[in-house]
Amino acid sequence: MLRTENVRLAVSDDGQRIINLLKTTAQWIQNHGINQWQYLLSGGEDKEILEAVKQQETYIVLSDEELIATFTLSDTQSDWDRHIFGENHEEDSVYLHRLAILPSQMAKGIGKEILHWIDNNYSTDKSYLKLDCVADNSKLNQFYVANGFQYLGETDQHSKYQKKW
Repeated sequence: MLRTENVRLAVSDDGQRIINLLKTTAQWIQNHGINQWQYLLSGGEDKEILEAVKQQETYIVLSDEELIATFTLSDTQSDWDRHIFGENHEEDSVYLHRLAILPSQMAKGIGKEILHWIDNNYSTDKSYLKLDCVADNSKLNQFYVANGFQYLGETDQHSKYQKKW
């Protein structure tokens, strides 16, 4: 079980480690024939990743001081969120981005534990947790449904999910 002390907000010194973990995961994804996150390999979101750390939206998961996972929670819509979900005039959602687990730590239940940690430790007055993922990644889509997310449809080859808090 993921202990609270293993999860913390990222600080600026964590930025490059987070980018490295995301690139390692993106390479693993590509090597396994999954059409997702190629833009991360070329540094396509490095600035955005570092800005999310600066804005205190990015978390890291540690095991014996090794960075094994990361995720970002934002209570404001990004341009991408607006593209996928449409304008959220009610501002009732938190958006989960870049949930990534070090490939050597995959298939150990860490993703499920992270979602459980978010449910139990993230404080917000928002009503929904929303996320998107590539629609043709059936394993990832099944993972989110199995963890209580409701499928909302598809936009631009991305599945949309939400979970009521």
